[in-house]
Amino acid sequence: MAKSDFTLAFNEITETHHLNRDVVVEALRQALVSAYRRDSNCSPAQHIEAEVDPGTNQYLIFVEKEVVDSVLEGNDKTEVSLSEARKRHPNAAVGDLVMVPVETNTKTFGRIAAQTAKQVILQKIREAERQTLYDEYKEREGDLVTAQVQSINSQAITLTINGRAESVMPAKEQIRGERIRPHDKIRVLITEVKDGTRGPQIIVSRAHRNMLRRLLEYEVPEIYNGQVEIKSIAREPGQRSKVAVVALQPGIDPVGACVGMRGQRIQNIVKELNDEKIDVIEFNQDASVFIAKALSPARVTGVYLEDDIDQGNTATVIVPDEMLSLAIGREGQNARLAAKLTGWRIDIKSVTESAFAAYDMLLTSESLAKLNRDVEMVAEITRILEKKRADRVVMPEEYHTLTRFVQSAEQLLLEAREQNRVRRRKSLDKMRTHVPKHAFSMQLEELELSKDILSALKNRNITNAGELIMRLQAEPEHLRGMLQSAKVDEDAMDAIQAAVVSLVMEPETPNETASSTVEFAATSVTAVVDAPVIAPQGEGVPTDEETVPAAEVPVEDEEAPPAFVDEEPMPAAWARFTPQQPQAPRPAPAPKQQPQKLTLEDLARAASEFNQSEPAAASETSDSASREDKKGKKKAKPEKSREIIYDEDRGEMVVKRKRKGGRNRSEWEDLDEE
Repeated sequence: MAKSDFTLAFNEITETHHLNRDVVVEALRQALVSAYRRDSNCSPAQHIEAEVDPGTNQYLIFVEKEVVDSVLEGNDKTEVSLSEARKRHPNAAVGDLVMVPVETNTKTFGRIAAQTAKQVILQKIREAERQTLYDEYKEREGDLVTAQVQSINSQAITLTINGRAESVMPAKEQIRGERIRPHDKIRVLITEVKDGTRGPQIIVSRAHRNMLRRLLEYEVPEIYNGQVEIKSIAREPGQRSKVAVVALQPGIDPVGACVGMRGQRIQNIVKELNDEKIDVIEFNQDASVFIAKALSPARVTGVYLEDDIDQGNTATVIVPDEMLSLAIGREGQNARLAAKLTGWRIDIKSVTESAFAAYDMLLTSESLAKLNRDVEMVAEITRILEKKRADRVVMPEEYHTLTRFVQSAEQLLLEAREQNRVRRRKSLDKMRTHVPKHAFSMQLEELELSKDILSALKNRNITNAGELIMRLQAEPEHLRGMLQSAKVDEDAMDAIQAAVVSLVMEPETPNETASSTVEFAATSVTAVVDAPVIAPQGEGVPTDEETVPAAEVPVEDEEAPPAFVDEEPMPAAWARFTPQQPQAPRPAPAPKQQPQKLTLEDLARAASEFNQSEPAAASETSDSASREDKKGKKKAKPEKSREIIYDEDRGEMVVKRKRKGGRNRSEWEDLDEE
């Protein structure tokens, strides 16, 4: 091949495949090495290199050989004489391995060697082209490109970018209702580039919100130059979008710059996005003003902000009656986009709705006591609301009075809710000191709760196990009501408690276990057996444990180390979450005291209290035992039924036990006779 032909072919490869010259040269080197190795049948262990000079159309192949005094016949492929070796390596000695050039001619290569060289060149060029495409489009993630549609199916649209790279637009990334035909050229946003075995996988989109951002940068020079900044975008592809912009340079109208002269700039974007409606809103640091503008085109009467513990940032928006449907939008679209744009949870109410709600609370709510003192105002509001109930016409001045009443009532209610939140935060902060620190780093998913419970908890700003324990201990009824409002199973509270006991309360280190043990033990000074009873003092009254309930047993107080005693004792509800401690040895029974005579009234009262408590326990034990038996489980042994009665013959109280049926004796037997 002539020099010019080689140069033309070399340049054609680099330009056609958009490759660097060094990449093509390296492919030629490897091709020459593979062809020579195949043609000369060299050993795979023998090292071979090639050098290519595209400018002079020359190449050299170097082969590793051993230096010997004289080359034997037939060993010229692996050996070289000392004199020949020192021409390129002056310090070569006998036994060294050196790289020496060999005389070759590609025209003498066999068919297999030539085919091998061709395959190596093509493979290396394809690999280099894939890597080049990946590196190029990986850097362009988030950029807007023009692509041509190749094929369309129900799952995705295949496109070609600049005739080189193939991309895919899944169904979820398409604008719903947009008609796209094969061979159409459309603008798409590169969202993700992945390295695959068959080349880079490029995912493009027309539904992403950054698609609108890039179009605004192309159409509005002020945004591209940095004079106007896009703060946030809320988009429902193909239907409606809201964009919040702010001017970074004085004297620039950010909304006017985006709309353009006679709306030309924004209209170009609307056409590109399949007639998608776009609202451009000026950003404001004041959240109340920003939320009011985000609900445009509706007019807002008042915005009341609060940081709710359960629902996060919440804004109560009051709008005129005729603006309620416009503020909410079709299927709630306007309110939904405004919430996404501002990051606030928005609750929209009409003036009349708020007035009726505030009036119903006027006589019962302490927070509205100030308004209740104004008798004339209450009478006027009553008259106006009666007209509204009767569907009579309300005059404009009466409507203004109603609006002022709503504004005052909402402000007072907001202050009352804030005071309640302050008390709740103090209670939660107080409980925080009793929650293990490692619980706050545990995700809710580690508790293995159901998806419904996890969703309900996350919707109320409970994001970790520590927050859940705080709510469970500080305000369990509030947590139960929250789960019920989310329509979660009734067993949700039991599932949460079981998960907390099994996972969260496990200590991280033995030192933490010992510390918590001492801390919990320090809070309990006495152990009280929960079964008070009046101890009979007459003669013959049994005193063992089976006969009478145990009385209060005092435990000797032991001083706990001061370092482990908290300023505030652990709540009693915490007891079921504490690690189980070994029970203290049972104290020796107190010596029997001489019985004392009681009056008949005292004996009858003691018998009545004992008889009222005994049948209930026996009934519960019997019912639970029967249920266990029906389920096929081991039948629990029921407790023996006893009764204290007054024996007229003896003139004292006795404890009797019911016998089993089928015996030829009395149904009741006296325990004293056994």
